[in-house]
Amino acid sequence: MNKLKVLIVDDEPGIRSGVERILRNYSVGYPFMDDDFEYEVLEAETGEKAIEILDDSKVDIILLDNKLPGIQGIEVLEYINKKQFDAVVMMITSYASLDLAVKATNMGAYNFVPKPFTPQELKAAIENITKHLFLKRMTRKMNKEGKQLRFQFLSVLSHELKSPINAVEGYLRIMKEKQAGENIDDYLPMIDRSLMRLKSMRNLIIDLLDLTKLESGKKQREIKSIDLHEIAKMALDTNEPLAIQKGIKLYFDADENLRFNADAEEMEIIFNNLLSNAIKYNKPDGEVHFAISESGTGITIVVSDTGIGIDEEDIPKLFKEFSRIRNSKTRDITGTGLGLSIVKKLVDLYNGQINVESKPDKGTKFTIVLPKN
Repeated sequence: MNKLKVLIVDDEPGIRSGVERILRNYSVGYPFMDDDFEYEVLEAETGEKAIEILDDSKVDIILLDNKLPGIQGIEVLEYINKKQFDAVVMMITSYASLDLAVKATNMGAYNFVPKPFTPQELKAAIENITKHLFLKRMTRKMNKEGKQLRFQFLSVLSHELKSPINAVEGYLRIMKEKQAGENIDDYLPMIDRSLMRLKSMRNLIIDLLDLTKLESGKKQREIKSIDLHEIAKMALDTNEPLAIQKGIKLYFDADENLRFNADAEEMEIIFNNLLSNAIKYNKPDGEVHFAISESGTGITIVVSDTGIGIDEEDIPKLFKEFSRIRNSKTRDITGTGLGLSIVKKLVDLYNGQINVESKPDKGTKFTIVLPKN
């Protein structure tokens, strides 16, 4: 049995004892691992006590209240970041302090849960944190030990398909048994949720396949003269339904028969990821501008949007595998956290450069420059 240490930092004895009681016999298991995860709970009633425990013992998960006697939870989070502890922090906060919780997630907290919370809500949060922590440590181990861990790593991610499959199956059984009655309109929300789950699974599978090919070095690259205008139009056609759904206007500017030596599939992956991001993170009735131009030295690809934007300190996180910017604006936007890391790997294959400019609530602009070879 794998054991993770959970530190609950809260000045309310009832919260501390409640967490200990909920997690005492709770375990999280994955079918691709021999042992489940179980939890050992440590308690701290003040921020000072929490820091003392963190300095003295290895802690894996920290449930951190902000309103504490003495130093506040946000200061404990700053200390954790400064010391670079290998732990995941989840803020526990009242509904009145949600803005502070969002600020904490921008400072590195994984997520937050409002209190009072139910045992089911806490268990769900702990399961998600455990997955995140395991993936994070697997990534670090993989970087140290090489690609031989790739298949185990992909097994972890494939497990992410289990939850949406179960959800879709549940909705289909409800419809088959007509549990909501005879009126088809009563089932429309279930159909919409099923379609959303299927879309998430498809995106995950596509991203995993792309990443696997790149990392394994087994992707057969076919470098030849291709028409970027034609491939860009295909990417626009692929993303147009989502744009229409959100009322996003797509603008495209590129010369016809724009030739470039590259792998057609790789260019399509780059275009699709940039366009889908620009649409997903846009505002309703926004715009996406997609342009490709040629110079004497290479090709410049620009995709800009009028979306929610990115804080400057979050931009370096964009190209890390399984990294997603978490805040109040992105909570309901699905994604794998793989798309932009794949784009960066492909750009590197062409000895190119990628640049990001963004302003919160104004929009984001990606510029890729690929030299001629």
